[in-house]
Amino acid sequence: MSVTVIPLAGVIGNPISHSKSPKMHKYWLRKYGLLGDYVPLHVHEDDLERVIRSMPLMGFAGANVTIPHKVNVMSIADQVSDRATLIGAANTLIFKKDGKIYADNTDGYGFMANIKQNAPDWNPKAGPAAIFGAGGAARAVIVALADAGVPEIYLSNRTRPKAEALKSEFGARIKVVDWVQAGNMLDDASTVVNTTSLGMKGAAEFRVPLDGLRPGMVVTDLVYTPLRTRLLDEAEKAGCTVVDGLGMLLHQGVPGFERWFGVRPEVDDDLRQVILR
Repeated sequence: MSVTVIPLAGVIGNPISHSKSPKMHKYWLRKYGLLGDYVPLHVHEDDLERVIRSMPLMGFAGANVTIPHKVNVMSIADQVSDRATLIGAANTLIFKKDGKIYADNTDGYGFMANIKQNAPDWNPKAGPAAIFGAGGAARAVIVALADAGVPEIYLSNRTRPKAEALKSEFGARIKVVDWVQAGNMLDDASTVVNTTSLGMKGAAEFRVPLDGLRPGMVVTDLVYTPLRTRLLDEAEKAGCTVVDGLGMLLHQGVPGFERWFGVRPEVDDDLRQVILR
């Protein structure tokens, strides 16, 4: 007698109640008529390894990982992708049939897929990229832009040493700019990315001077609450192509869903509307 195995997946974090991932994956499961479920898992740091190692026994095919566990899961995994190693964090776990735990990072994929979907004429080789922020998201964006062929990356962070650390790691393609001069990065840039929380609902405003914005630039903000930030509003007024941050969240979930549930899902307007409700 054959037994139907219902695959499970989830998102591990602390806190986790804010995560939009369950809504997204449940939408895909319904859309494609698939058996399975996706659940939020509130896990404390001290319990992380014990929880992850027990998940395959409970029928989990894998999981997403969010703050504050994206670095620590790498030491728990049996195998780590080159991308996750380069970025220094993992956001996707795959539990293999041989019992091995595989860790990957799909943030860079999500970032690039969002740009390609919403700015299809974007040319990474047209000029330098200007990045605000030097945290985990910035690392993923730097790797993605470098792989795409961006010739030079201007990087500015409120605390300069964090930006200098990324320069020492990623090499001469990175040019560090003091935060008080961050607006000057726009003068030569063709791609602009805000990876900080500035401008997010409840956070400080994004106050970098934006006089250098001009037509032909592609400007994206990883903040998606609100969906339209000051940076994107000013960029649109200046004639830039603007890309909001919600698409990166949606696209980064695609590779994991495909591995866990066997179908490559589509990121479309219907999904955006479901997440924004």
